[in-house]
Amino acid sequence: MADLEQRIAQGRGDVPADLVLRGGEVFDLITGAMIAGDVAICGDTIVGIGAEYEGKRVIDVTGLILVPGFIDTHLHIESSLVTPFEFDRCVAPRGVTTAICDPHEIANVMGLDGIRYFQAASEHTVMDIRVQLSSCVPSTDMETAGAEIRAYDLQEVMRHPSGIGLAEVMNYPGVIHRDPGMMAKLRLFEGGHIDGHCPQLSDRDLNAYCAAGIRTEHEATTAEEAREKLQKGMRVLIREGSVSKDLAALAPLLSDITAPYMCLCTDDRNPLDIAEEGHLDHMIRVLIAQGASPLAAYRAASLSGAEAFGLRDRGLIAPGRRADIVAVGSLEACDARLVLCGGVVADDAAFDARGCVEPVGRHSVKAQVVTPQDFRHTGSRAKTDVIGVLEGKILTEHLQEEIAPQDGDKRPDPARDLVRIAVVERHGRNGNIATGFVRGFGLQAGAIASTVCHDHHNIACVGVDYGDMALAVNRMSEIEGGFVVAHRGRVLAELPLPVAGLMSLEPFEAVRDRLEALRAAAKSLGVTLQEPFLQLAFLALPVIPALKITDRGLVDVTRFELIG
Repeated sequence: MADLEQRIAQGRGDVPADLVLRGGEVFDLITGAMIAGDVAICGDTIVGIGAEYEGKRVIDVTGLILVPGFIDTHLHIESSLVTPFEFDRCVAPRGVTTAICDPHEIANVMGLDGIRYFQAASEHTVMDIRVQLSSCVPSTDMETAGAEIRAYDLQEVMRHPSGIGLAEVMNYPGVIHRDPGMMAKLRLFEGGHIDGHCPQLSDRDLNAYCAAGIRTEHEATTAEEAREKLQKGMRVLIREGSVSKDLAALAPLLSDITAPYMCLCTDDRNPLDIAEEGHLDHMIRVLIAQGASPLAAYRAASLSGAEAFGLRDRGLIAPGRRADIVAVGSLEACDARLVLCGGVVADDAAFDARGCVEPVGRHSVKAQVVTPQDFRHTGSRAKTDVIGVLEGKILTEHLQEEIAPQDGDKRPDPARDLVRIAVVERHGRNGNIATGFVRGFGLQAGAIASTVCHDHHNIACVGVDYGDMALAVNRMSEIEGGFVVAHRGRVLAELPLPVAGLMSLEPFEAVRDRLEALRAAAKSLGVTLQEPFLQLAFLALPVIPALKITDRGLVDVTRFELIG
C-alpha cells in the first residue's frame, strides 16, 4: 500500500502500526485533558491515540505522560559553540524536536556558504532543524563583517526544504525608515513568514514595523513591552539564554489566554548551561514553578510555536501530526524519559546512523598581529563614554565617567571597574581596531578575548593589561578563533572554535568541560559575571541599545550612529 493507505489502515487498526507507545497518557493541549490509550505511529506520523493498537514494535511507557516535542522558535546554533550535529545530540534527548535557527553568525563570516552548510546539515539531523534565511548580514553599516548578503543573494538559497522564511529583521530603523535594501528583502518574503527583532520599539514605530508583515518577536524584556507587542498582533517569544534571561520578567504574562500567542526560545545557550540547567525543559520547569499552568507552559513550548511559524504538521499528539513526542515522568519535572523525532527514538543508535557534512569556515581568522600599544585609548577630554553591562541582558547602559588622560592614554581603572574593551577586525579587510571602556566585568587583571562577537564576529577583548590583551588576540589566529583567557604573559585557558571561529569540532561534552575551565580562569582574574564570554560577545552588537562597540568605534544605538 502507498503511504496514505498505510496511514489510514494503521490508524483504523486494520494492520499493525509501525510503532506503538503503550501504557502512557497523552496531554491534550487543546482541552487540557489526559487521554488514556495507545499512541500508534506509521513512519513519521501519528495515526492513532486513545485506543488499543497492535504494533510491529511496542515501547512500554507505563506511568509516563506524553507531550508534543518542544520547538525552540529562535536560536543561533553557532552560539551553542558546537556543530549542528553535536547540538542535535545535546538537546534532542531533552525533548527539543524542532529548532528554528537563523545562521546569521556563520553567514556574517562566510556568506551564503554558511547558510548552505546549515541547510545541508538539516538533511541529516535527528531533530528537525529549520533554517531561516538571514536578513541582516551585516546587521548594520557600522561594522566590518566577513560577508554581505543582499536580497538577490537570498534568492539562491530560498528553495531548500528546511526553509520557513526571513530570519530576525534586526535593522528595525531600516524598516521604519524604508531603507531600499531592507525593503527589497521584505518584498521577497511578502506573504510568508518574517521573524522580528525590535527591542524597546513602541507606539507608532512599532505599528510601522508590524505593518511590514513582521509577526514574531523575541526581544521583549518587560511584561509591558511584551503586552504591547501582543496587542499589536505579534507572537512574543519568551527568551531564556545564557546571557539574555527574560523568562522571569515575562512569565506573569503567560496564561491559558495568552499561551496560544506566546512561544519559547533560547536564542543563545551554551553546553555548560544546558548541562547545568537544561534547555527548553528548563524553561518549562521554571514557568510552572513560578505559577504558569502546565497547559500554558507546554502549549508555549510546542503548539504555539508550530502555529506561529506555519508548521501545521506538529505541535499536538493527534492523528495526522508528525510523531514528535516526549515522554515525561511528570509535567512539573519535565524530565524526558523518551523522545521521538519524526517517529525515530532520539538515542545513540539514531545519532550514530546520521549522515555527515564536512565542516566549513576553517582558517577564517585573518587578523593582523597586534601589539600592546594598539590598545591605548587616546583622547584629551576626561569625560568618557562607558558601556555599562547589565548581567542577564544584552541591553547595556550608556554611562559617562571622568577618566583623566595620562601620557596620551586613558588607562583602565580596575578599582572603579573601568576596563579596556577593544574590537579587532579579523576578516582581513581593513585591520581596524577600536577601543573603549566597559563597566560590569569586575576584571582586576589579565584579559579575555573571543571571536564570538555578534554579529560581525571580529575579535572582542576586555582587559586590564595591554600585553595580555595582545597575547589573547594574537592567539586567535593560531587556534582558528575561540575563547582565550590570559594573565601575566601566558594563556590560562582556551577553547578553540575552528569552524568559522564560532563552533568546535569536539563533542559537546568536551566543550562543556572547556567552558568550566574558562569560567574558572575568568573568575580567578576577578570576573563576577556568570557568563562573561557570551556577555562580551553581545557588547559588539550595534542593534541592541544603548551603547555598543564595533571595529569602527562606539555606537550610540539609540541614535543609531557612531560616536567615536
